[in-house]
Amino acid sequence: MEFKFPDVGEVLTECEIVKWLVKVGDIVKSDETIVQVETDKAVADLPVPVSGKILKINFRKGDIVKVGDVLCVVGGENEKIAKIENKKIINNGEINEIKSEKVINKTNENIINKESNWARQREGVNNSGKILASPAARKMARERGVDLKSISGSGAEGVILPKDLDSERGEADEEMPAAVTSISVQKKYDQFGYIDRIPLKGVRKVIAQNMIKSLRETAPVTSMEDIDVTKLWALRQREKEHFEIKGIKVTFMPFIIKAVISALQKHPVLNSSLIGEEIIVKKYFNIGVAVQTEAGLMVPVVKIAEKKSIAEIAREIQELAEKARTRTIDIMDLRGGTFTITNYGSIGGTYGTPIINLGEAAILGLGRIFDRAVLDSNGKLKNVKILPVSLTFDHQILDGAQAADFLKTLKELLEEPEFLLAEVK
Repeated sequence: MEFKFPDVGEVLTECEIVKWLVKVGDIVKSDETIVQVETDKAVADLPVPVSGKILKINFRKGDIVKVGDVLCVVGGENEKIAKIENKKIINNGEINEIKSEKVINKTNENIINKESNWARQREGVNNSGKILASPAARKMARERGVDLKSISGSGAEGVILPKDLDSERGEADEEMPAAVTSISVQKKYDQFGYIDRIPLKGVRKVIAQNMIKSLRETAPVTSMEDIDVTKLWALRQREKEHFEIKGIKVTFMPFIIKAVISALQKHPVLNSSLIGEEIIVKKYFNIGVAVQTEAGLMVPVVKIAEKKSIAEIAREIQELAEKARTRTIDIMDLRGGTFTITNYGSIGGTYGTPIINLGEAAILGLGRIFDRAVLDSNGKLKNVKILPVSLTFDHQILDGAQAADFLKTLKELLEEPEFLLAEVK
């Protein structure tokens, strides 16, 4: 049977092959994981639906697979394996894959002849043995002392073009289950100097696509505020040891999440999304927390956070962040957010203009807490802890006044955090 990349709704639409756990010839059992794929910022395991022998694998590590593509072919345990040759050539900047198959115990002369003719064309040779090359390519070959018989043509029917003489034959990927030959033109310089090329793929590609889509579909505006968190600083320091005894590394984030939820309950339009011509206000609070990983930024979501204590939120953030960094996080842990918080202050940033996550009305950016000297009510200098925040909101859903009211409420809650004491468990 052909094992196709499954269509499971919005969860998986395309993926990148991360690792094959089997090779051609292996015997597999139904529901056994045979390949790991990366999609929508997560790595997922794909199980094979039937038992049998892996007869053919169509994709290698790094290939992009779309719903419906045949990942591999599974047959009976006694069935013989086809001899597969996968060849990829680059033609006018696009990768074209040509596959030839020789099926054992089938003597189809047409198939064999067709493969033979194709191989000769790939070498720029027609049926009469004459090398197929453009005049310009022949001239260039003479000037460079290049034997055209060693060049593969990218033109129609294998005609050698001038650009083919600049091609560099790549070596086969060691992790490709079948033999692969690649021909690629990759200049290591532009008109000004040497360059490096970094493929836009995986998590970085997902982030790029989502951010561009967000900017196209929202009307983002950013408001900024400084919040005196001196009392919150003291509260966190006081409770830090209590949390560590329970194995929880407490940061300011759980306290801020509880304050944000209280502010959202008072200003619910910020906990909404725009769908068509309707503003859908969510009555539950799923708070996304941006986590920096080696693969890029991921946003695990703390579900139904309004019903969880400070300790529960702290523990869940810690667990989700670890799963995100080790790429073991479940896809659903990255979905369902109603409001997002991103802490760029953890790497030293102060203010920013964060981009709204798709399907949400706003995102709160947290800067680095710093000291500020201010005058107290008696005119004396004192030191306070300042948390700079930036709120980016969708002006289609709410106005600046509503955003300002939300920030005012958040400021009041964080500057007088006594209500949080009841949440510390």
